[in-house]
Amino acid sequence: MNALSLPCRRAAAAPATLDTRAFPTSARLALQLLARLRNGSLLVTFPDGQQATFGTGHGLHADITLHDWRCCDAALRSGDIGFAETFIDGGWTTSDLASLLDLFVVNRRVIDSFVYGTWWGRLWYRLRHLLNHNSRGGSRRNIHAHYDLGNAFYSLWLDASMTYSSGLFPEAARAMPADACDLEAAQQAKYRRILEELDLAPGASLLEVGCGWGGFAEFALRRDLSVTGLTLSTEQLDWAQRRCVPIAPGRVDLRLQDYRDCYGRFDGIVSIEMFEAVGERYWPAYFDSIRRNLKPGGRACIQTIVIDEALFDRYRKGTDFIQQYIFPGGMLPSPTVFRQQAARAGLRVCNELAFGPDYALTLRAWRMRFLDQLAAVRAQGFDESFQRTWLFYLCYCEAAFRHGNTDVIQFTLEHAQPA
Repeated sequence: MNALSLPCRRAAAAPATLDTRAFPTSARLALQLLARLRNGSLLVTFPDGQQATFGTGHGLHADITLHDWRCCDAALRSGDIGFAETFIDGGWTTSDLASLLDLFVVNRRVIDSFVYGTWWGRLWYRLRHLLNHNSRGGSRRNIHAHYDLGNAFYSLWLDASMTYSSGLFPEAARAMPADACDLEAAQQAKYRRILEELDLAPGASLLEVGCGWGGFAEFALRRDLSVTGLTLSTEQLDWAQRRCVPIAPGRVDLRLQDYRDCYGRFDGIVSIEMFEAVGERYWPAYFDSIRRNLKPGGRACIQTIVIDEALFDRYRKGTDFIQQYIFPGGMLPSPTVFRQQAARAGLRVCNELAFGPDYALTLRAWRMRFLDQLAAVRAQGFDESFQRTWLFYLCYCEAAFRHGNTDVIQFTLEHAQPA
């Protein structure tokens, strides 16, 4: 069975040698790349039934069954986007998608073409990404494309707190099986640390930029803070209001409002994994919003995903599967770029905590929950292509965090000069 519990087409027994005479040119080029694998091993079953193993045989092991030769051409031409698209279309399957993507991530440097593709093969995707910029109208469209899939969908696989960001796990959790990790407790630990960083007195005013389904807002309200929350998702706003208003109707104001249109003065500001959706063009406006809304002496805690410093320049000039299919208009900073952007707005990073391995655990938990709920996902009308897209997204991100291509950091900010 493959990762979506679909029947796999079984191949004939592996021949003693691989006969590539009938292979298309793209397949032969792909073989040359796979021959460079240095970490782990990959068993490939080709459309004609032949099999071959690539790599050292030590470490990670994964398998892939190609049902169509076009998979090779798509991956060589469009990199991770083409590779993902052919998975979504059923062009290839695997018994363990997470392990396969792990293998490719740890071998990224030697299979460069599979990761990035060619400039001309990705040109259309790059142009489409640039058109998805997050102006006020663009932000609403892009947020709707992801977050308004329906509260019922997200409630199937998020934890009970409906928190769609990395949890903060105890060190021991990294060695635990997925079903032994307490995801909800990890989300509460994340919220707790954020409030500790802000060090707010009871009754203080708190702005949350990107309040989601209200998990953090509820946590803050129960600690006697006054909360203003901003979102662009009507689905999330409805859920968050029904959740939070009954707790403290006089201390909560949740709005369908763009961060650029918020003007006030708050004792503390929180933004949990919303910065990724801002887009590079609007980073200055985002930090200006944080600066102008933060009272003198106040602190802001921004939790954001970042990309490895060594990967940032190439990532910035291109586009990837996540930007094309999951978060249109999104852009990750590197840690250095984030600090520089904050400094340009007159904000200083006074503390930070990186916990990327915890995001790999969070994504693993989401993936297992999603797979457990496939029947319910189908019942909500999401077809096989959507299910494959979502599974690829979860596994793709899990591998990136596990191996350090991406990280998640809580940056604590304060005014560099008296405001």
